[in-house]
Amino acid sequence: MAKKPTPTKSTKSAASGTAKRAAKAVPPPSRPATLPSKAHVIREVIEASEGILRLAPTWVPRSFLTPGRRLKLHPDDIYALGAERGGIDERWFASTTPAANVGAPPDEGLSYVVSRGQKVFTLKEAIEQEGPRLIGQAIWDAYHRWPVYSKFFDNMGPIPHHMHQNNAQAALVGQQGKPEAYYFPPQLNSITNNFPYTFFGLEPGTTKQDIRRCLERWKQGDNGILDYSKAYRLKPGTGWLVPPCILHAPGSLVTYEPQWGSDVFAMYQSMVEGRYVPWDLLIKDVPPGHHHDLDYLVNQLDWEANVDPNFKDHHYLEPIPVADTLSEGYIDKWVVYGKVNGQELFTAKELTVMPGVKVRIKDNGAYGLITVQGSGWIGRQRLQTPAMIRFGELTEDEVFVTHDAAREGVVFDNTGSEPLVTLRYFGPNTNPNAPEVGDHKRR
Repeated sequence: MAKKPTPTKSTKSAASGTAKRAAKAVPPPSRPATLPSKAHVIREVIEASEGILRLAPTWVPRSFLTPGRRLKLHPDDIYALGAERGGIDERWFASTTPAANVGAPPDEGLSYVVSRGQKVFTLKEAIEQEGPRLIGQAIWDAYHRWPVYSKFFDNMGPIPHHMHQNNAQAALVGQQGKPEAYYFPPQLNSITNNFPYTFFGLEPGTTKQDIRRCLERWKQGDNGILDYSKAYRLKPGTGWLVPPCILHAPGSLVTYEPQWGSDVFAMYQSMVEGRYVPWDLLIKDVPPGHHHDLDYLVNQLDWEANVDPNFKDHHYLEPIPVADTLSEGYIDKWVVYGKVNGQELFTAKELTVMPGVKVRIKDNGAYGLITVQGSGWIGRQRLQTPAMIRFGELTEDEVFVTHDAAREGVVFDNTGSEPLVTLRYFGPNTNPNAPEVGDHKRR
């Protein structure tokens, strides 16, 4: 990989050791010399990266959905994991969370760190060994893991109306709850596909008995649950915050989705676009004793939040600039913000750097970053937005920035002819001064 001299301050902005080898008596000629331990390799790569770890693309299929084909994965590779596994419709970023897919290998969903053109270890392994160094002491002490991740999901049509369990419900099956948020990057949404609308929650006046009857009709075709919900038109460059236990049926825009590090869900819609949704996808993360307990399944829903008559006011997001910096050739915006049950669990920003501009960006803590437009550099790491990616190919569009590097400040340098645009997401309690839901109306 090409190297670049350390960036210096510009007028537009403020700007490893050799591996040890164990001694052995003369080894047989056919055997290689003893390799460094995994721990040694992890430490060496972190030090050589100067706090900016290159990550390989992490592809995830979903057997019950139809890929939207806008993630830049080569058309011949959409079913690279086998038709029985489903098409690849997701790419996960800086993930230490395995995908909960039937038939998946243990590392599906996990991000790999790249060094010298090879995948060398998972980000999960690195954080397990060097947690405070990578994610900061506060997050390490609280969670002993990187407890969040983000993804792009990209489908031809809508996802079935579903919810994600909260912590108490998920704990009954040894999992954690899953709040999430959405942002629709304009760079990936020039084509909206079949259904650019999302159903959220339930119409005021809906009763629990109404939804119970929908579950009773599961095997009779469409169970009619969308009759009790409302669809909102999706607009590129906006987003939503979705706490656990709220029904939602995401539409067909490519979605950037920061979320808690869990893959629990329960599908409440029996058919979507004429395709049957197996009952198993409703009870996947439900204790066995409640697999046919319809009252339990209905009571998983946060009823007050689902029938909220002002749902949009409490969940809709629009970008908010961090500061007025456009005259300096860049702009940083909050695109995901707000609290879930009073807690700041994740946030995200969109940074745009104009051609020829170099800027040092300081953040409060570690983040995962994906490039969605343009080319340039982040520190000594090249950034290049790919036009097409083969399955298994390594790219130059994704990195993980460690806690100390983020706080010291990272230099972004746009050496291309178009804006350099990146999305980066943060862990819990990293940005206490982030906006609240609804603040876009007041700015």
